[in-house]
Amino acid sequence: MRAFDSASAQSSIFDALIAASRKYGAKKPILEDQERNPLTYLDLIRGSFALGRKISAFTRKGERVGVMLPSSSGGVVTFFALHAFGRVPTMLNFTAGIRNLKAACELAGVRTVLTSHRFVEQGKLHDLIDALETMTNVVYLEDVRNTVGLADKLYAAAAGALPMQFRAPLSPREPGVILFTSGSFGAPRGVVLSHANLVSNCRQIAQHIALDTNWVFFNPLPIFHVFGLTGGALLPIFSGLKAFQYPSPLHVKQIPALVKDTKANVLFATDTFINQYARSAEKDELSGLTFVVCGAEKVRDETHNLIHEKFGPIPLLEGYGATECSPVIAVNQPGDNRRGTVGALLPGMETRLEPVEGIPGGGKLLVRGPNVMSGYLRPDGGVEPPNDGWHDTGDVVSISDDGWVKILGRVKRFAKVGGEMVSLTAAEDLAAAVWPDCRHAVVALPDPKKGERLVLVTDRRDAEPAPLLAHAQQIGAPELAVPRKIIRVPEIPVLGTGKTDYVALQRIVDAEIKRAA
Repeated sequence: MRAFDSASAQSSIFDALIAASRKYGAKKPILEDQERNPLTYLDLIRGSFALGRKISAFTRKGERVGVMLPSSSGGVVTFFALHAFGRVPTMLNFTAGIRNLKAACELAGVRTVLTSHRFVEQGKLHDLIDALETMTNVVYLEDVRNTVGLADKLYAAAAGALPMQFRAPLSPREPGVILFTSGSFGAPRGVVLSHANLVSNCRQIAQHIALDTNWVFFNPLPIFHVFGLTGGALLPIFSGLKAFQYPSPLHVKQIPALVKDTKANVLFATDTFINQYARSAEKDELSGLTFVVCGAEKVRDETHNLIHEKFGPIPLLEGYGATECSPVIAVNQPGDNRRGTVGALLPGMETRLEPVEGIPGGGKLLVRGPNVMSGYLRPDGGVEPPNDGWHDTGDVVSISDDGWVKILGRVKRFAKVGGEMVSLTAAEDLAAAVWPDCRHAVVALPDPKKGERLVLVTDRRDAEPAPLLAHAQQIGAPELAVPRKIIRVPEIPVLGTGKTDYVALQRIVDAEIKRAA
């Protein structure tokens, strides 16, 4: 474990903002979105006090307040506005569907949801709002801002000058945000991250990768997801870098041009999204990037090669994390970027590998560190902390002697075929190697003869088992890892975070098997 100065992270989130303002200069521009109206530290602090004062009139201290906003300056200001007055931002995933959204509000005890008229109109989210209004008070930020008067502006000016005197004092151990896991494999869980968890993870990353305060971060990932919130918003702001927020990663044609126009140095993405941006972009639109940070899914060799061939030696830094870890556990470095790994463990991370029967060469990863969550939300509103501080990631990994992590798969993503443990991730890699321009996912189904069998779901229209089997034989992979059943679909279902939606995928497979029976 590399040493980490945890004392430097013992701060509330708003205090970390104030400290960054003092360190890098109150008038330094650090936040912008597609409206192209840059905000300085002072603007962000004043705006947080002005908006937070209004929100405090209809909420109480410690209340879990729902935030349903896109990645934008307004979304970030709202996040800090809640902290300025001691409320707990509860980030709602508007792509999760009505059932999951209502369940999240019920689990967290959310009584007020902050959103915006413009966002609801553009996102066509009226059905979500109708559902939320049956159980919460939905408040539109445009309406709140229209009530800001002279007294509020004078208050914000005074608070901006003396922020430590005006902000709500909070312990670093108190809840800093409530987020919900992606739900890739089942129902989302509510995760409570403390102030210290989030500030620590930003400090760990900054110690792991040297950041230049002249850089611009471009974040199209949602702030309801911890990767977009910590990496795309909090890390640059706490580290003196400008953060450009963009409302959706799905705008494949617009994003590359904006990356160039904003002179962005660092882009946050997933393999799926950066691959799409690279195909859509003109050569000069991404070539100015210093590096790209990729998470949430494995970065394919095809994506690495595409970037290098079209835009030059821009490193795609694959990282690894979990909502429960704020999120980053490990990430590659610009000067040491090892393909096939998710990089080196961050400073301050302790690890433990537990053997998994039938899977040699690795073990189930448990982690402990200053960024590991306070705990999961319980149905009674309480928090269930991790056992002795250890979080069970559910991932099977190997770790090199110098602390570099390689993901072998999730415990849930191994199948027992003919008495042998087979990685579904490895089976997906076979398909990706044979058809690199397409998307693939593998699930396991019960089989009366072999125990389980593998089913490949792919958007490759002419996919057949024979090329997979030939490639497996060529590279010496076990034939048991070759899916013999293939289901072709127009597109692989993904979550709003870019991860494969294995719950929806399983429904597709079950329906196809039932239809064919």
